[in-house]
Amino acid sequence: MTAAAETTPFSCSDAGSADWPGVRPRLVTASAFMLFLELALIRWTGSNIVHLSYFTNFVLLGSFLGIGLGFLRVGRATRQPYYSPVTLAVLVLAVLIFPVTVDRQTEGVLYWTSLGTSGPPPWLILPVVFVAAAVVLMGPAELVGRCFPRLERLEAYRYDLLGSLAGIGLFTALSFLGAPPVVWGTVAALAYTVLLRPRTLRGRVALAVPSLVVVGALAAETLTAGALWSPYYKVTYDRFVWHGVPMMDIQVNGIPHQQAVPAANRLEWERQYALPYERAATRRPDDVLIVGAGSGTDVAIALRKGARHVDAVEIDPRLHELGGTYHPDRPYDDPRVTTVVTDGRAFLERTASRYDLILFALPDSLTLVSGASSLRLESYLFTREAMEAARDHLKPGGAFSMYNYYRESWLVDRLAATAQAAFGHKPCVDVVSQAGQQAVITAGLTADAQRCGAEWAGATALTPPPTGDDRPFLYLRDRTVPWIYLVTLGLILLVSALAVRAVAGPYRRMRPYADLFLLGMAFMLLETRSVTGFALLFGTTWVVNAVVFAGVLAAVLAAVEVTRRLPTPPLPVMYGLLLGGLALAWLVPDSWLLGLPVVPRAVAAVVVAFLPIFAANVVFARRFAGSADGTTAFGANLLGAMAGGCLEYLALVVGYQALLLLAGALYLGAFALLPGNARAGGAVRAG
Repeated sequence: MTAAAETTPFSCSDAGSADWPGVRPRLVTASAFMLFLELALIRWTGSNIVHLSYFTNFVLLGSFLGIGLGFLRVGRATRQPYYSPVTLAVLVLAVLIFPVTVDRQTEGVLYWTSLGTSGPPPWLILPVVFVAAAVVLMGPAELVGRCFPRLERLEAYRYDLLGSLAGIGLFTALSFLGAPPVVWGTVAALAYTVLLRPRTLRGRVALAVPSLVVVGALAAETLTAGALWSPYYKVTYDRFVWHGVPMMDIQVNGIPHQQAVPAANRLEWERQYALPYERAATRRPDDVLIVGAGSGTDVAIALRKGARHVDAVEIDPRLHELGGTYHPDRPYDDPRVTTVVTDGRAFLERTASRYDLILFALPDSLTLVSGASSLRLESYLFTREAMEAARDHLKPGGAFSMYNYYRESWLVDRLAATAQAAFGHKPCVDVVSQAGQQAVITAGLTADAQRCGAEWAGATALTPPPTGDDRPFLYLRDRTVPWIYLVTLGLILLVSALAVRAVAGPYRRMRPYADLFLLGMAFMLLETRSVTGFALLFGTTWVVNAVVFAGVLAAVLAAVEVTRRLPTPPLPVMYGLLLGGLALAWLVPDSWLLGLPVVPRAVAAVVVAFLPIFAANVVFARRFAGSADGTTAFGANLLGAMAGGCLEYLALVVGYQALLLLAGALYLGAFALLPGNARAGGAVRAG
């Protein structure tokens, strides 16, 4: 075999030919690998580059760009995409050699646990990661795209969706098992080997060397870091004895997160831990709920204060396991403690229990919900509706309390004002330390159920209003998109425009598919609204997130199957149904859905969220089936999704519900750009 074999345009092989596997298995495998690699990159880079803990959308946008470019390269490339594993190896080495911790306090955006900066500055590392993610994902996308012309349009899309579901399933299973990144790297190496199948020595070297580098580097990280991989973080810990006191420091994604300390010592060292019990009129609470139980120190304190029963809610299973195994007081072994691993807001919405004290114990997730640009794991805990839910679960005479290092006085006042709005009276506010604004906010069910040391001065004209479930951005002081986001997104769009021109040639090639570009933008907004809506209704857990993404893909697959097998109405009619679905989603408030029992809530939420998704994808499937150039049409749609990912940051200003209006406007624009022959088409069977 000569080197020329590696430069021959790759052809997706037919089943039964001399080349294995056939076109359909290869398409499913490549699609599964593409989505698996995207999820792995988002997760792993965020664990080593702290910027990306709060900019997960950054890697997602790079991935969309790369996937779109990969489709646009089909028919223009003459070599196998060995650039993908090579770039992946370079990215892995760069991130491991230059990991980043960052001072996460930037103008307009506030993050807790600000610890200084190490590693490359954000203006350097973020562009590198964005470009690298795009190049890495471009390879698998190119392999997927090369299979599309060998099948009928919707059949190819069908197998692409089946592969995507398989990729989500595999990554979800590995997350559930706590598999370390070396396993993810091994999966990637095997997938590259199966899909690229180098035929020359040069090709084998081009694949083997980067594969060995990736697996070896990730194996070294796994062995040296001693990390536990939860569904949310890379968790490391250090057990030691300080002045005779056994302790455990826990870090997540390289950031000090919490300490497991005996309750007696914690109460002696930091007054904030005792204040909730001092400010509550019931000095010895029988039933206590702790949200953010973590490694167990707050649970141990509640037991020491005389609680007869404690419900300990913690979202991260690894943090709970560490506390259960190594906390000096072993609070999770106490028969008075019931542990629930779930989202705190979701627990409040579904429990029927009542408590003497509800405590939000330093809930600081240090990460965002994957697929939602600005939603943190704990965002829905700090809204007015969340505090009202806590109020509704208090016994007569009960109290609600929360504490943390809030860093800004306006943030303390904002949370106190939120508690006042929820409880109907001023809460107790104790600023324990001006350094870092270490504060405790306590509100009794009634004013008589709290004992304040001094009266809170109240909100001022400069205090931001309480946050709500539609716009739960506690740390965003003003209703604006911070400049750091605007500059970053502007650069992303500029780089993307240049990359599309360089890879795909003149833009006129995509001009006939401008409507598909807008469909991609609108669908991304629709997906974001679904992710955030389900996070509110059922929790911001990784399980809910995975189920929602799988559900979206399943709805898309159902739309494709209906279009392939059954007569569907003309596109103008389908656009009308789509806009009707958006109107329904707009008219049904989340507050109404939250008031339903879990099962009816799930049914109603699925109907409201997935009806417009289904209709939108019937529209796309009809339009895609009739496109003259399938790979270019699909690439245009994916690039539109990337642009939609940038547009979703408008939720910081208008809230998540308003994204439905923006999506509706984009769908109307897509209809206006619909070619005349597609608009006039009757009810046809596409398959």
